[in-house]
Amino acid sequence: MAKGKLLLGLDIGSNSAKMCLLRDVQNAYAIEVADRELLPADAIVDGSILNRSGVVSALRRMLMRNKIKQKQCAIAISGYSVIVKRLRLANMTDEELADNISWEVQQHIPYEYSEVVYDTVVLSRNPAQNAMEILLVASKRDVVNDYIAVAREAGLDVRVVDVVSFALHNMVETIYGETKTSKCIGVVNIGASVTSISMMTGGVTQFTRDITIGGNQITEEIQKKLSVTREEAEAFKTGETMGNAIIPQEVNEIIAQVSELIANEIRRSLAFFYETSGRDAVDELILCGGVLKNETTLRTIEKNLQEHVRLADPYGTLRFNEKIYTHDTLQSLSPESAVAFGLALRRNVE
Repeated sequence: MAKGKLLLGLDIGSNSAKMCLLRDVQNAYAIEVADRELLPADAIVDGSILNRSGVVSALRRMLMRNKIKQKQCAIAISGYSVIVKRLRLANMTDEELADNISWEVQQHIPYEYSEVVYDTVVLSRNPAQNAMEILLVASKRDVVNDYIAVAREAGLDVRVVDVVSFALHNMVETIYGETKTSKCIGVVNIGASVTSISMMTGGVTQFTRDITIGGNQITEEIQKKLSVTREEAEAFKTGETMGNAIIPQEVNEIIAQVSELIANEIRRSLAFFYETSGRDAVDELILCGGVLKNETTLRTIEKNLQEHVRLADPYGTLRFNEKIYTHDTLQSLSPESAVAFGLALRRNVE
């Protein structure tokens, strides 16, 4: 295993925040903390934090509830504020790339240079062709700073700012171990307002895309058509009930209709990937996200995508303290914890 202390994985979504803390046990991982907390309505809209105190309070509740001492954490961002570009450049050293990358950023990122933060990874070098491929990742500086600020206000020390699609890559590689093969593996995380898609071959990210559609559309449609509260709609969406409430028959029909729209958007992104990559299918498509806890959503999306899909289960094979968690609790949390789990695999290398 890599050296360095494992970080606390913190996934701040637009609907809820998820935390994951792992520990090393005999060349494997065990679950130390797995939790989620619903955020106030409209606390985060289109990736922008509008209710800072509400988000901070939610994070503090999870930290206190789980008595978390590890305050060094990894967070992730997604949505249209993140841009990922795969670029082919003339071959150069790492030092030369550092000197020239600002020009590439100004050419390929549609924001003012002073407004962005960015990083690069060299994917390959081909000296014979005097060429190299790099991955350029950039985001608006104010968005990154806002997410760091709420984590810090909650008492956390942000050591890594990741991208959702890369955290998912981390999860898939660790749990399924198939990304180092020649297989083309896709992972789709259906969040509350953003669905993140990542395609990988041979351990290398080939394609990423974030589309602004997700589970919130289902919640809003249930609220509108059944005249219920957000909390009731959220419970109906995931197949749960509040108190003695009975899930109305119309819920499954609403869920199926909106799930079909989500599937259509995912299918369009897959079609674009196939067209640009020369492929006509993926070997496996892994789906994650809390909305998939509802069987209707999962089966509707699976049917409409017409791909071989698997529901992500990052907690399924990990050890855990049976005095704190049950298998059923972790199984319920698992599909929506893929990003937090991927972040929890990051280490503090300082």
